[in-house]
Amino acid sequence: MADEMVTYDKWLRDLDEEIEFIADVVGVPGERSIARRLDTIERVLFAVARAQGVDPDAV
Repeated sequence: MADEMVTYDKWLRDLDEEIEFIADVVGVPGERSIARRLDTIERVLFAVARAQGVDPDAV
């Protein structure tokens, strides 16, 4: 069981490093993070939906 936890923890660390690498490739350091960009996109889509009379929370 302990070996499985070590393997799982290493997998999580490796995954975290890969995500950070991809984020660095996609966005230039110092620019808005991917999370902030996605948040902005979500807010714009919600505003468009509401302007069209659609409740985005109900979909």
